[in-house]
Amino acid sequence: VDTASGTFGVIPVAQLLQTRDTKRAPGSGYSRGKWTFTPDTYTTAESGAEEPIDDNEARMYRRYFDAEQVSAQRAYDAVLRNQEVAVAALMTGASITSTAACGVSWKNYPNSDPITDIETAMQLVYATSGMWPNTLIITRIDFRNLRESATIISRIKYSGLTDPTAKGITTRVLSQVFDIENVVVAGSTSNSANEGQAAAFAQIWPVGTAVVCHVNSSNDIRRPTVARTFHWGEDGSTIGGTVESYRDETIRGDVVRVRFQVGNKLLYAALATKITGCNA
Repeated sequence: VDTASGTFGVIPVAQLLQTRDTKRAPGSGYSRGKWTFTPDTYTTAESGAEEPIDDNEARMYRRYFDAEQVSAQRAYDAVLRNQEVAVAALMTGASITSTAACGVSWKNYPNSDPITDIETAMQLVYATSGMWPNTLIITRIDFRNLRESATIISRIKYSGLTDPTAKGITTRVLSQVFDIENVVVAGSTSNSANEGQAAAFAQIWPVGTAVVCHVNSSNDIRRPTVARTFHWGEDGSTIGGTVESYRDETIRGDVVRVRFQVGNKLLYAALATKITGCNA
């Protein structure tokens, strides 16, 4: 985007899918579309992280690792991990009102039926938006449970898709089983404990909640997508993060900084359904 915050137009999905007569008689004009934009706003905010590189330590450990490279990676990780936290909260929060309860927990390998659970959610998205979801988002724990599901293994075994063992069941195979274009496994972990305390590890995306949604990566605002990330780069931000460094003599060392400026926005909540209780 060309401004840090601003107004943009959202076209209702009903208008995007509206049928109209396209026949033309000789001498007459062509059918013309009429777009009604619903005004909406976006706001971006800058995020960044710094890592100091002490001259003494950099020289002391240079035989073992490149201190500047390691520091840059740590700063990258801090910024992008927080971006994933924000996206996960957006996609699994209360704003996504369409939900479908899992029939039997996916932890129950012999009796669960993930194929039916996901199909039910996909049908809900279509019924409320007129569009089919193309993406399934699951946590790594739920993914590992899916690979052990007797229902999925049976479907694979008799379809000849691949090796019907957990090792052979990849995201590509699951996309074929569920008839959905993308299966995204969100495996990132966060440690919510304060520094010096015992670690408190947890998946960033909530375990037991799967999301089916329609995602479009085009910049064309006329193409519906469940949500978008707005990036503003006129202050030097680049997508994924800008790396900078400067000298700080008070610590007798260099400082590596990674920063970028984005805003996340839910656009069409009807293009997503949450499947709950998958890990109950």
